[in-house]
Amino acid sequence: MTAHDFDVVVLGGGSGGYAAALRAAELGKRVALIEKDRLGGTCLHRGCIPTKALLHAAEIADAVREAGAYGVSASLGGIDPVGLRAYREGIVAKKFKGLEGLVARRGITVVAGEGRLEPGRTVRVGDDTYTGADVVLATGSYSRTLPGLEPGGRILTSETALALDEAPGSLVVLGGGVIGVEFASAWRSFGAEVTIVEALDHLVPNEDIALSKGLERAYRKRGIQTRLGVRFASASQDADGVTVTLEDGESLRADYLLVAVGRGPATSGLGFEDAGVALDRGFVVADERLRTGVDGVWAVGDIVPGLQLAHRGFQQGVFVAEAIAGLDPVPVPETQIPKVTYSHPEVASVGITEAQAVAQHGAEGVRAYEYNLAGNGKSEIIGTTGLVKVVRRVEGPVLGVHLIGDRVGELITEGQLAVAWEAHPEDIAPLIHAHPTQSEALGEAFLALAGKPLHAV
Repeated sequence: MTAHDFDVVVLGGGSGGYAAALRAAELGKRVALIEKDRLGGTCLHRGCIPTKALLHAAEIADAVREAGAYGVSASLGGIDPVGLRAYREGIVAKKFKGLEGLVARRGITVVAGEGRLEPGRTVRVGDDTYTGADVVLATGSYSRTLPGLEPGGRILTSETALALDEAPGSLVVLGGGVIGVEFASAWRSFGAEVTIVEALDHLVPNEDIALSKGLERAYRKRGIQTRLGVRFASASQDADGVTVTLEDGESLRADYLLVAVGRGPATSGLGFEDAGVALDRGFVVADERLRTGVDGVWAVGDIVPGLQLAHRGFQQGVFVAEAIAGLDPVPVPETQIPKVTYSHPEVASVGITEAQAVAQHGAEGVRAYEYNLAGNGKSEIIGTTGLVKVVRRVEGPVLGVHLIGDRVGELITEGQLAVAWEAHPEDIAPLIHAHPTQSEALGEAFLALAGKPLHAV
């Protein structure tokens, strides 16, 4: 057995873990980064990057299919699963190589193997131990399933769905949250018949109701079927497909079933509780500065309750590294973290919904405005419908920005600035949005809430 000492030991090389390691090294700390698989974690290898590559390929398929509407002669000959996979894996490989090089240049010691936390700010990997003045827990998350529903064969998780060597002809998606609607969108663009089953009453149920209804309308128009407000009962599979039974007695038959019911914290069997770190339903209990109950042990990313987003993990990793280095970083509230669902159309938001604003300030204390993208020149050019919704406190700041439409994810940073800086629409109204851009739609909403609408009545 060999004992190693570092300033900072990071357990987990995903978004939060490698961000913590990079920033700590930049601040002069000696860092060990322990990862059982590959640097980059779920986001790089099985999540954000490959799924968005899949969605971009889906966008191209739609563009070719609809090319005639733009005066371009083109036809879609089909989907090449082998070529699609090579494209996706090529992007992942390039990003992975870049990350490995960046970590190496920062002088970070990468330890390959499964780590287990032990008392005394120590992580054991095989027969070796790695002790840090500080330890950062960043072990990420896994795909959840439901009782009695075992993934395998034709019952897929998001990870195994990416490994398919065919374009399915039909599928049922169990779960209408971000992962479910993204895969449904991509596969529909590739020609599949898709049905989404969601136990709650709306798709993307954590979003403002205007966005949920907008996405449901768009999916109906695309031919994506939904079963909302009904629960899953059982599933069985054979050599040809899967039969899904719902609690209302309806049966659905498809080539595959995708289980997209959320992700759970990867904390089991890693020694956290034995080392004194408290867990609640599997999540690490940490304060607003991401400190656990054990001195010198921190937690970041999906194992901390809240939004399970890669950019949240990045921010938390940087925050913890700066706190360890003696700086005084400012925590970012969950409501100021932007969210994007990369479906067709996209959904993006930051801040609180209109319903949440009314609950906090009363109906008379809140004003919301919706601007339809039908009035936006660039949206008309690219052929998207949707809306921009801004929620403000009466005579007060912007509380939430909510968008639906193709490419609107690129606009959400302006919304984040407005919400985080507690800007009033009157502060933003004088600012100029370039023409023709989709950002003008957001500008129109701010103008309207400031009492001087330009292209709206």
